[in-house]
Amino acid sequence: MKTALLTLGLGATLAGALALAAPADAQPAYPSRPITLVVPFPPGGATDALGRVIAQKLGQQLGQTIVVENRAGAGTAIGAGYVAKAAPDGYTLLVTSGTTFTVNPAIQSKLPYDPVQSFEPIGIAGRTGLALLANPQVPVKDLKELIAYVKARGAERPAYGSYGAGTTAHFVGEAFLAAAGIQMTHVPYKGSSPAMTDLIGGQIPFSIDTVAAALPQSKQGKVRVLAISAPGRSAFLPDVPTFAEQGYPSVAMDTWLMFAAPRGLSADVKNRLEAALRNVVEAPDVRKSLEAQGFEPAFSDSAAGEALIRKELPLMRELAQRANIKLD
Repeated sequence: MKTALLTLGLGATLAGALALAAPADAQPAYPSRPITLVVPFPPGGATDALGRVIAQKLGQQLGQTIVVENRAGAGTAIGAGYVAKAAPDGYTLLVTSGTTFTVNPAIQSKLPYDPVQSFEPIGIAGRTGLALLANPQVPVKDLKELIAYVKARGAERPAYGSYGAGTTAHFVGEAFLAAAGIQMTHVPYKGSSPAMTDLIGGQIPFSIDTVAAALPQSKQGKVRVLAISAPGRSAFLPDVPTFAEQGYPSVAMDTWLMFAAPRGLSADVKNRLEAALRNVVEAPDVRKSLEAQGFEPAFSDSAAGEALIRKELPLMRELAQRANIKLD
């Protein structure tokens, strides 16, 4: 009788333990609720437009709604800081440019995130180079002629514009000046549009802008493209040589569209997101959307994204120090 009671007691205890453990073990499969994709730029820009296109397709891949939330300000630091502090559960993601990971840390000493430790890269959806542009009335057709043009003016220091101080365009300009051993005056604008307007109008002779911004103006003959900053030629401007091809290999920067999550994402969730993003980027309609914004579709996985950040960050910091580029 005692044996029977003991067996019954053990059985009841085991059943109770299993009942208590079941809810903890039976976690719902990811994703079981809507995902938030933070865009650290205002609505209407290239990153916002592409983020929304990819979010819709990514949601279809994952079988869940993805809500796009704009958290602009401080050169992407506000939105990036918000994501960095979110739970690493895959329900808060970030889509942003290289500015967040390599430019901001080089020019700002107080950021609400660490570019390496705060984020888990998911993948890069596309990349685009920057273009060195000239007003067509300026008698310059390549970098060699530009250098001669600048040197002939001595202390006059011709101006070059960019879409903002401390931006990737500013970094490309300073990298070229350092490599060429010439001096020009940087004129930062509040965005690409006013810089392009002044370049076309002749208020400034040169400017650096994205390939996407340069392409329509170049086709209409309103600007002349002298060089591309990417490691290779742009598919959109295949006849324009890179800085490296013209003798300046140190000026090999581009900007990229990266998806990331807070650091600490589980391997299962990370792999699920990476695979879904790869499928989305390789879809023909998404590729067309990327190309329409001047990005060359080229998926890079999470490991490649992390390696890119670790490679470019010290280079940007060195350039910022040499050119005295800082925002605080």
